[in-house]
Amino acid sequence: MTKRVFLTGFMGCGKTTIGKKLAQKLGFYFIDTDKFIENRCQKSVFQIFEETGEMKFREIERKIISELAEFENVVISTGGGLPCFFDNMEIMNNAGITIYINLTESKLFNHLQKSKKKRALLKNISDNDLQDFIKKTLSEREKFYNQAKITVHSKEELFCKLTEIL
Repeated sequence: MTKRVFLTGFMGCGKTTIGKKLAQKLGFYFIDTDKFIENRCQKSVFQIFEETGEMKFREIERKIISELAEFENVVISTGGGLPCFFDNMEIMNNAGITIYINLTESKLFNHLQKSKKKRALLKNISDNDLQDFIKKTLSEREKFYNQAKITVHSKEELFCKLTEIL
């Protein structure tokens, strides 16, 4: 049986919410990479971005995902950009099952509009520019997300596919 499940997808697609439910259903531990980094660094992701810049944050993510890929009986929710840097998707694909939660741009907009202030990459983006940001960034990231072993479009679809996934 698979010992590691990695949830990937754009910010706001529900990786953390779905991941907690999936971990509970499987009897696994749940880890959110952003929270893991915040605990390790004793700073918020927002602060890390502000103080060191995005590339330093991506280097921290790379170290963390390599470490987490060794854990067992775990569901890992990755940050939205984590799969798109270095060889992170390869690490996750080699270590377990990768699942891309693929929501439409309009669903992502609705989710992100409510949580912009908490997200480092969105802090200075107006609602008018948010749709353009989603469209542009998603098109850049999808080639990485599509490397996941499984793609789902909702938590219901994920839970329906559980038996074939595991």
